[in-house]
Amino acid sequence: MTVRDILATKGNDVVTIGPSSTLADAARALAQHRIGAVVVTGPGDQIVGILSERDIVRVIGEQGADALSGAVSEAMSTSVKVCGEHHTVNEVMGIMTRGRFRHLPVERDGRLIGIVSIGDVVKQRIEDVEREAEEIRNYIATA
Repeated sequence: MTVRDILATKGNDVVTIGPSSTLADAARALAQHRIGAVVVTGPGDQIVGILSERDIVRVIGEQGADALSGAVSEAMSTSVKVCGEHHTVNEVMGIMTRGRFRHLPVERDGRLIGIVSIGDVVKQRIEDVEREAEEIRNYIATA
């Protein structure tokens, strides 16, 4: 199974925010959409960063609540790992595990086309294992 399969099920919607938006704006977007990260985009849907709940908590812990009036660009991660639609579920799990993050933007031709979370990946992997187990049961029953 690939990222393309995950996106076919969950869709390609991605919540994005601009780098000059405030952290308070980002926190509201995270709460409103019930998500853990927003992709920070510049002109032409170019990915310039990613901002997670953890990033916001870290900045508040360091600077206090006044940090919420600061720009997203001051707290976002700028070295964003991405994947393509061709990446397998196992490859994506490896990227997330090595990088210790839970959200991975999906790009096509340098443009943002989706995002996968660790929850999406685990859900897909569980479905794969259940399908494989059912196929084995069917094979044994007909042997």
